[in-house]
Amino acid sequence: GEKLVNIAATLIGTPYRQGGEDPRGFDCSGLVFYSYDRMGLQVPRTAADQRRAAQRVKRDALTPGDLVFFRTSARKVDHVGIYAGAGKFIHAPRSGHVVSYAYLDDPYYRAHYAGGGRLE
Repeated sequence: GEKLVNIAATLIGTPYRQGGEDPRGFDCSGLVFYSYDRMGLQVPRTAADQRRAAQRVKRDALTPGDLVFFRTSARKVDHVGIYAGAGKFIHAPRSGHVVSYAYLDDPYYRAHYAGGGRLE
């Protein structure tokens, strides 16, 4: 898990790019896809498919490298981040922003939290 977090942390500041899955720019699930790929692991490409593939993890049992999922605009999961520990996660938020840390306790993310998951 720590290795995944370390890979994602090296990408802090990378621009958001819809459909992006390389260091020229990332969308949220592209960041996860790329970070796992750098470890030699293949995972689904979309946030919804990553959620379906993940073993569910309760919020108080999250460990670094777990995924955190959100429903930001729809009934289905449409946003994902990589849990970094201490209530923080790394994600590619949205157009006009860069890969960055955010907090699960931020009111926006707390309201839209859809669960945690672990890809093995």
